Amino acid sequence: MTIRVVTLFFLALATLIPVTSLAQDWRTADRSSMGLAPRPEDESDALVQIYAARAFRWRGYFAVHTWVATKEKNAAAYTTYHVTNFGLRRTGSTIVMQEDIPDRRWFGADSDLLYELKGLKAERAIPQIQAAVQTYPYHDFYRAWPGPNSNTFVSHIIRQSPDLRFELPPHAIGKDWLGDGDLVGVSETGTGLQFSLFGLLGLTMGLGEGIEVNLLGLSMGIDFLRPAIKLPLVGRLGMRDAEPPFGPDEPDIAPKGA
Repeated sequence: MTIRVVTLFFLALATLIPVTSLAQDWRTADRSSMGLAPRPEDESDALVQIYAARAFRWRGYFAVHTWVATKEKNAAAYTTYHVTNFGLRRTGSTIVMQEDIPDRRWFGADSDLLYELKGLKAERAIPQIQAAVQTYPYHDFYRAWPGPNSNTFVSHIIRQSPDLRFELPPHAIGKDWLGDGDLVGVSETGTGLQFSLFGLLGLTMGLGEGIEVNLLGLSMGIDFLRPAIKLPLVGRLGMRDAEPPFGPDEPDIAPKGA
């Protein structure tokens, strides 16, 4: 009976997944801009953005791929930061750092702007992000499940950058990988604590995160601050996420939801 209920639960969740956007052939998949980021020539302020899109092919039924884009003040282009398995095969490093369109579709899947900083706060955060990229410990190793993967990388950047006070969505599988041998850490928003056993079993409690349980890489929970249910496969159902309403006193924060 329990197995049947669980099966029906996941089948119901599957009906909410936008499967039509999942690419089947990387050579012909759409990689065009979504129009979510201002053109560099139209925006002089510094920008930091975090994006998510359904992962490539069948993985998109379960998880999203996340990445970070930055533009320094008066810069003529954005720099994007990803971790990919094909990057490891091609260059020997999982990290792909390049000037690029920040809001590209991810091989046919629509991208979603999760979070944005602008102005002085972004100027301060960009060096933090660059330093975090250099200290990512898994530049030579990738594992889609339970991590370390692309979401582990972005979570690492968030945790190592004090001005990025944000959490990745629950279907960003790999975000809960804290590191080899690390069982307890500060939550992504910096407002709570997280226990994680190699991304397979865990519990997060914080003002920014609410309560989130991780079982075999699948996360579910409740956000009380901005009421929402967090579900595996689907993400958030309810209010969009945002920064906790306290922290460094900076007026030029423009948070967006997950």
